[in-house]
Amino acid sequence: MTQKEDHDIRSLTALFNSLDSENSGFITKQTLLIALEKAGIQENDPRIAETMQGFSQNDDKISLQAFCKVISCNLNLIERCLRGELIILDFADFCQDIERIYEETKKNTGGHVATYIPQLARVDPEQYAISVCTIDGQRFSLGEAEIPFCVQSVAKPINYCIALEQHGEEVVHHYIGREPSGTQFNAMTLNKFGKPHNPMVNAGGIVACSLIHPKLTLADRFDSVVKTWTELSGEVQPGFNNAVYLSEKGTADRNFALGYFMRENKVFPEGTDLIETLEFYFQCCSMEVNSKAMAVAAATLANAGICPITEKKVLKTNTVKNCLSLMSSCGMYDFSGEFSFLVGLPAKSGVSGALMLVIPGVMGISIWSPRLDEFGNSVRGIEFCKALVQQFNFHRFDSLHNKENKKDPRKKEFDIHREDVMTLFWAASRGDLNIIKHLVAQGIDINQGDYDDRTALHLAAAKGYEQVAKYLLSKGVAINSRDRWGYTPLDDAYRENNNSLIVLLEQSGGLRSSDLPA
Repeated sequence: MTQKEDHDIRSLTALFNSLDSENSGFITKQTLLIALEKAGIQENDPRIAETMQGFSQNDDKISLQAFCKVISCNLNLIERCLRGELIILDFADFCQDIERIYEETKKNTGGHVATYIPQLARVDPEQYAISVCTIDGQRFSLGEAEIPFCVQSVAKPINYCIALEQHGEEVVHHYIGREPSGTQFNAMTLNKFGKPHNPMVNAGGIVACSLIHPKLTLADRFDSVVKTWTELSGEVQPGFNNAVYLSEKGTADRNFALGYFMRENKVFPEGTDLIETLEFYFQCCSMEVNSKAMAVAAATLANAGICPITEKKVLKTNTVKNCLSLMSSCGMYDFSGEFSFLVGLPAKSGVSGALMLVIPGVMGISIWSPRLDEFGNSVRGIEFCKALVQQFNFHRFDSLHNKENKKDPRKKEFDIHREDVMTLFWAASRGDLNIIKHLVAQGIDINQGDYDDRTALHLAAAKGYEQVAKYLLSKGVAINSRDRWGYTPLDDAYRENNNSLIVLLEQSGGLRSSDLPA
């Protein structure tokens, strides 16, 4: 057996033992699914498809040998899940915080649905969805996350990315500027160079459409945009709302005027068919996704163009950098400066109530709530984003190690603890069974003592954490180890009057120091 094979066997055994809480020698598919779900990985994740298929072909009880075989195809992701090595360490705790923010912001019934596009005016204003997808593919959703909605102006950053991929930065910005406009998103204005101010306003979005596969038929051009959205969203193909398209086209006097104004000023590439370009622009805005799919697309941007769910490279890193830069400065209509100040994250909104939020290197978040403020941004969406950065240090200028009352759910916080074996004692002292299981999955020695030779079992017994003690005992922890004063875990349980721990330890063979040989 090679050194690597020996290491793999020991690693797989540690993972299996972390799941086999009863030391029965078997686990079930449900046991693994619960562990993965707690880490944020869903059963339909394509990255664990082979493992799920392998479990379905086995009996309900899976032995260590069968476990090693069925997870070998997807070992990297499963190993990282069970060892607590994904970007958000305690995903369940993070989701609880997101749910609390969701419930608080749901109470806000301010604003009104968009009325200048008749079909959007008919949308139920009470609908509200939040979806999260991290760069490791940890996913969570709340509310009407399955209901499709039109992307509207959230199409603009994606179209800008497609144009960059096809032509490069120099060509695209020969036609489109990259400064905030300081005017309304549909203002009849160009910058001092005679270009649209940026690709996030209507004028810039229309010109970006003129650059996407200009020599192809309109159908093929639209298919290319659909393909990009599909890849960004983890192979979830967007729909198309023809009623919204017709409604938007029929009420698009301002956009037609913008188009003719720009053609008069020779803004478009030579040979551009203006009417076809405008129809293409309306089609892109009328694509439909749901909150779950948009969150994955946002996470792809957060992950430098690599889709977390498929691990496919969809966009170049430099393309994403340019896109996020402009989303940061121009993505929220006339509220962009305030949003940058208050939230400090790249985002793009649409008059359907959609809001795509990107936390670079961490996650993407999709928010959908149709009621809009005076700027055309989702009222609940803005409030959610503000609450998010008040709770977590996600604002771009928050210190990663800030001393304010903000959480940092990223794994870096745990990495700092994990560099020292005190993590085990810290987790035992606060009853955090999840972290202890992660440490067991890494093969940690649960019998090691702290500076006073107190073990994790000592701490659990003193604090009264019965479930932690049960788990440690099931993993063979030394029940009668002594600290530097000679006391056992049972002594600690008696001293703190933790009766349930006293019963548990005595039934498991625990003794007081006075009953042990000198």
